[in-house]
Amino acid sequence: MDYTPIEEIPRIRDTLRATFATGVTKPLAWRRHQLFQLARMMQENAEALADAINADLGRPRMEAYMAEVCVILERSMICAEKLEEWTKPEVLTDIPDWQKPWHPAVYKMPKGTVLIISPWNYPLILSLQPLYGAISAGCCAVIKTSEYAPNYANLLSQLLPQYLDPSAYHVVKGEVAEVTRLLELQWDHIFYTGNGKIARVISAAAAKHLTPVTLELGGKSPVIIDGTFDMRLAAKRILWAKANNSGQMCVIPDYILVLREKQDELIEAFKEHYATFWPDGPLNSKSYSRIVNELHFKRVSDLLARTKGEIVLGGKSTSSFSFETTIVKNVADGDSLLEQEIFGPLLPIIPVDSVQDAIDFIGARNHPLVLYAFTEDSETKRKVIENTTSGNLAFNDCVQQLTVNELPFGGVGESGYGRQVLKYSYELFTYIRATVDIPKSAEHTLEVRYAPYSKEQLDFFAAPLNMVIPKSTPTGLVMNGIH
Repeated sequence: MDYTPIEEIPRIRDTLRATFATGVTKPLAWRRHQLFQLARMMQENAEALADAINADLGRPRMEAYMAEVCVILERSMICAEKLEEWTKPEVLTDIPDWQKPWHPAVYKMPKGTVLIISPWNYPLILSLQPLYGAISAGCCAVIKTSEYAPNYANLLSQLLPQYLDPSAYHVVKGEVAEVTRLLELQWDHIFYTGNGKIARVISAAAAKHLTPVTLELGGKSPVIIDGTFDMRLAAKRILWAKANNSGQMCVIPDYILVLREKQDELIEAFKEHYATFWPDGPLNSKSYSRIVNELHFKRVSDLLARTKGEIVLGGKSTSSFSFETTIVKNVADGDSLLEQEIFGPLLPIIPVDSVQDAIDFIGARNHPLVLYAFTEDSETKRKVIENTTSGNLAFNDCVQQLTVNELPFGGVGESGYGRQVLKYSYELFTYIRATVDIPKSAEHTLEVRYAPYSKEQLDFFAAPLNMVIPKSTPTGLVMNGIH
């Protein structure tokens, strides 16, 4: 992969800023055309894009179409259709009568020129989902692609200027030096997908320019299983999710908390579906991806080598970085598999004595990006909803929450902040601008503000001090003897 010359990076940013300053990106017709072009780029280059992703990650074409290419195509089209609805100014009507002639309104304005720093694991959707949000908002954007997905980066850098306005959208390729130079520049928003360590560096750099940041991070997304849901079906759905992209996905189940008496039943169900998904084993299947590179392969191998749990499925790997989806039972707190986000095909099972124990285990750790729970018990669902914190929460399946176009996606705490997908992606790159237009005829309502001040004026503005505030007490509490 040829990297973008570092000395070119400021000029790229300046070109985009100059484009934004002309106002060319603001008309809805222009935005809609760019969105249609993005959809067309997916449609006309689907095979090439899937081949590039396969070359970088060994991912099957079906997974590339299902999770990336066709998603961007569909959502770009939806954005184009929804532009008028999303961008329409909100005229306030539920206001005092004397302020209605001011015509107070809220406008959604583009932030300007934005930076998108995308990862390698889902290189297409995690670079182009923020992009369709930026286009919809009327922003210009630079996409910094990952050096770990060079085939995709090269292809995107070739295709993007063929379909989108090259004075408004640009790809930067490189590693640390190129990212460092990008972060030295002022941007109007930075969107980063990756890990918490790098997110802190990006946040610190953005703070120097008071630049707003969206962080899509990861974390250890847990699964709670209480045994009331069909165990065979739960295992099937979890195994499918864990095996996607060889476990290299921020929302993939990271570990399972299962009632102790149900652990063996769950493992037997995993074995059944394992044999069905990959009759000749994952390593011999064309429906299975590999680890991205040697660095991550060694990291995953080390985690498995140090576990104190019992490997009950998988565990084999090849020199080409293919690694079987591996199930490990009886994993205890402090195990190597619980040290960090696994981001690979290892799935530890932690037996617990109750759902409350599972909730306490999760609560003692950083807030996950997604929490999964398999249960048909309404009381368990209530306890999970009310007593846990996570970016998203999904019952009785994994990953499928991402397919609901109308739902926002994002983290909380260590798993990130900001929300995306369609309207939420658009809103990330806009700011809310409040406006009023106060006519001369409103002057009679404003006379009371002018000097010299009188007692009558003071009484007018002090009127709220005479409001009756109802007495109230927190439910079930008595404070200082006051009910």
